[in-house]
Amino acid sequence: MMSWLGAIAILSATTLFGFEWAKRIRERPKQLRELKVTLQALEAEIMYGSTPLYEAFQHIGRPLKEPLSSFFLHISVLLDQGEHSVQEAWESELTVLAKETSFKSGEIEVLRQFGTTLGRHDKEHQQKQIQLTLAHLNREEKEARDIQERYEKMCKSLGVLMGLLIVILLL
Repeated sequence: MMSWLGAIAILSATTLFGFEWAKRIRERPKQLRELKVTLQALEAEIMYGSTPLYEAFQHIGRPLKEPLSSFFLHISVLLDQGEHSVQEAWESELTVLAKETSFKSGEIEVLRQFGTTLGRHDKEHQQKQIQLTLAHLNREEKEARDIQERYEKMCKSLGVLMGLLIVILLL
């Protein structure tokens, strides 16, 4: 009886691991799409609203889902306090965002490069930087969707099969 409970526990744990792994793969394209829409909103705030950056981050951060909402709202707070430059606030929150999202190093690097230009140029140049960042994120999103199509189902199956393998080896 105890061996069956152990087998069920092992199988449940590895299955859960496989489904969590698949969830991270599934979340990456969604988070990238949300980030792209957010950067487009930032572009509109800068170009047409002529809003200061801390207010623009506040406006675009409110309707977002976590963790992107926290990212933009925390940057807004840091900028409003006046103790950090835009680049410092962006970089410190980007470190947190990297841990809380499914973003790969490529996306984080694109955002890091974007953060170095943020608030340093006139509207037109800033718009070009946002467009360049969006182009890079489009490429990353396409890659993320390809990976999702290829590996999401495999991760779920692999979790179950690894559990079965471990149970068989232990019995």
